[in-house]
Amino acid sequence: MGRALIIGAGGVASVVVHKCCQNAEVFEEICIASRTKSKCDALKEKLDGGKTKITTAKVDADNVEELIALINDYKPDIVMNIALPYQDLTIMEACLATKTHYLDTANYEPPETAKFEYSWQWAYRKRFEEAGITAILGCGFDPGVTGVFSAYAQKHYFDEIHYIDILDANAGDHGYPFATNFNPEINIREVTAKGSYIENGDWVETEPMEIKRIYNFPEIGEKDMYLLHHEELESLALNINGIKRIRFFMTFSEKYLTHLNVLQNVGMTSIEPIMYEGKEIIPLQFLKAVLPDPASLGPRTKGKTNIGCIYQGIKDGKQVNYYVYNVCDHEACYKEVGSQAISYTTGVPAMIGAMLLLKGEWKKPGVYNVEEFNPDPFMEALNKWGLPWKESFSPELVD
Repeated sequence: MGRALIIGAGGVASVVVHKCCQNAEVFEEICIASRTKSKCDALKEKLDGGKTKITTAKVDADNVEELIALINDYKPDIVMNIALPYQDLTIMEACLATKTHYLDTANYEPPETAKFEYSWQWAYRKRFEEAGITAILGCGFDPGVTGVFSAYAQKHYFDEIHYIDILDANAGDHGYPFATNFNPEINIREVTAKGSYIENGDWVETEPMEIKRIYNFPEIGEKDMYLLHHEELESLALNINGIKRIRFFMTFSEKYLTHLNVLQNVGMTSIEPIMYEGKEIIPLQFLKAVLPDPASLGPRTKGKTNIGCIYQGIKDGKQVNYYVYNVCDHEACYKEVGSQAISYTTGVPAMIGAMLLLKGEWKKPGVYNVEEFNPDPFMEALNKWGLPWKESFSPELVD
């Protein structure tokens, strides 16, 4: 049916490649491209011999001309940006120049400031529409599945959704004193930034980790969770009817936060360049080099994740509370695709979004967030491709 160019060769890209190969009816051919071609070749070697034809290429995703040359050479039906959010705009430019569909898993943030918002990518709406191509933004889990859950809740259970709480819990244990489950640079920037939530159409800012709640998560138990800023709040506030407040919470252990505080206090999480032995280095990038590679955590990680959304709103004049979530097992993920659940929960939705675009079900010219499409085929695909969801109409609410 189609040919996909997958840019990136880290933990999430590995899951995407595995899942595309499992879904060879749709992904007849894939090209894995990255700055380090050896990583792409290693992935190809692991999965060669199946029905999907795999090729590899070297590309600098910061270089628009290189990207255009690769796209013109390979002629994919879709480009999947599974690299870093810093590369969203260069890849979108290359897709525009070649009139190729685009998908990513996280919104753009400039490398020099820890600030992520959709404005940069939404600015491309008219150009993508005029080019007749589709861009699907934030098609991971959060953002991604959380948006699809919201569209599904709105379509089937609510006339108006007043409150959304997105809860992201990782009860996995990798045995290291301190490590991050995905790119350390992105992870630490996210956690050390000020928190924020949307209330009555406005952003309310909080100090980092200022708001804490304890929540009893199905299948993993009670966890400390903290309010963070998260990108899907911005698009859900526009696309879901009746919103009064949206918050995002993520769980962190005391041990993790203690390590993080120490690293922050000594300046290791800074993104300001410093001179060291005559060379300019960025402390956070140096820390990333010292910490365990998230891709190496798979074989060591035990336990489960639980990510979902709690909705409160009105249907036919009556109050409705609804909780939809997925529980994912780290060891089961590793057994299936050689990655832990954090990479798995991001990689599977990226494959599903690309599949729906290639099938024509999620295809319309312009730039869209996932909740702007029909959620039903995506929800069905989650059950089929490894992220089954559960629902409850009497959930414990977050105060």
